[in-house]
Amino acid sequence: MQDLAALLPEVKKIADMAGDAILKVYNTDFDVEHKDDDSPLTAADTAANRVIMDELAKLTPDVPRLSEEGANIAFSERQSWTRYWLIDPLDGTREFVKKNGEFTVNIALIDHGIPVLGVVYAPVLEQSWYAAQGVGAFKQEDGNARTISTTKPANTDKLRILVSKSHRGELVDALLEKLDDYEAVSVGSSLKFCVIAEGNADFYPRLGPTSEWDTGAGHAVLAAAGGRVTHTDGSDLGYNQKESILNPHFLAVGDPTLDWTQYLA
Repeated sequence: MQDLAALLPEVKKIADMAGDAILKVYNTDFDVEHKDDDSPLTAADTAANRVIMDELAKLTPDVPRLSEEGANIAFSERQSWTRYWLIDPLDGTREFVKKNGEFTVNIALIDHGIPVLGVVYAPVLEQSWYAAQGVGAFKQEDGNARTISTTKPANTDKLRILVSKSHRGELVDALLEKLDDYEAVSVGSSLKFCVIAEGNADFYPRLGPTSEWDTGAGHAVLAAAGGRVTHTDGSDLGYNQKESILNPHFLAVGDPTLDWTQYLA
């Protein structure tokens, strides 16, 4: 297995290739289907998935791959995996359908339940966030890359709180009502993790359903930038620990030294 520093630029290239496949569909009058859970599916999802799965198979043929658009792999098989790729070829399909540009390609490497490498690429924005454990976290835009880090300490006098564009929910509304003063920052898809990772927000309470492939890549970027993703009790969010790939409610934070669970009381 290649080391993380060597893998990171190769995975970033794969995400770029998937983004190109997505844009070919994005710039047409595409059709929208719906999966069994009523979530939207387009030709861009399947095209990006094909690129990622094929290229990762070439890059690391011995590492399993789990994708939102792939086969349903039973936990009886998955639980033996120590390292695997976790993929959401197009996160934010609702944003894609709205054509607001706030959707992403997500590729993460999970090692013993921990996201140790992640790439988040927003093709329309032409921006990438990528990171690896022990290597650092970076943002690339306009062809230039820079190191990113979270804001520490958080400005608790006026927290910058991320809320979902498509999935806000009553529990988050109830949390916001308890706060005296805050700034709501609204972006789609896994960009929320990246906004915290680059220091432009403090707190993302996700008190609604997500799947592990929605969060793995952004989680890796945020962790490498100095943040943390936890259960609502403050313990670390892990991956591939159970039959269901649904995440519990979680908190993504920029400053891990603060007790963020206090805002849920």
